[in-house]
Amino acid sequence: MPGAGALRGYSRTRTHDYKRHGTVTLFAALSYLDGRVTGRTAARHTHRQWLDFLRHLNRDMPPGVCLHLIVDNYATHKHAKVKSWVEWHNRCHRKVHGVDRVALHFTPTSSSWMNLVERFFRDLTQDVVRDGSFGSVRELADAIETYLAERDLNPKRYVWRKSGEAILDKIRRARQALEACQ
Repeated sequence: MPGAGALRGYSRTRTHDYKRHGTVTLFAALSYLDGRVTGRTAARHTHRQWLDFLRHLNRDMPPGVCLHLIVDNYATHKHAKVKSWVEWHNRCHRKVHGVDRVALHFTPTSSSWMNLVERFFRDLTQDVVRDGSFGSVRELADAIETYLAERDLNPKRYVWRKSGEAILDKIRRARQALEACQ
């Protein structure tokens, strides 16, 4: 049956008239302390949109706090203009508050599981995207933004279930496997 859920071992199918309308980017920051997610949708995923999101976070967070952001190795996050913006804001913030404003921590390649916001993305995918039917990219973006707003009313904190040592062991195994492939 086209469009129905797949049986074990089979891929999902689409109807013959299925039309892909495009994609939307979600920039999201998860507060480990309370589970709140700050998110913004964008039509593209370039350094410009990433900088817009960083500016948004900078405005929304209280002064005197360093924002520790765990990000993947996507080139957008390492763009020269992003680095300049972070360095400039850190210099200014350090002069007034004695601490940097933004610290970017990059996850190793193939290690998205190390970024706790990926757990939120899984929930978003299951609750909104996977079985959703959207007539346009705008409809998808609206559904994501509604989910963010509703989730923010009762945020859920994500907690690592493994011990620190178990996580570090997994990192070591992942690094060894990656090095064996190179």
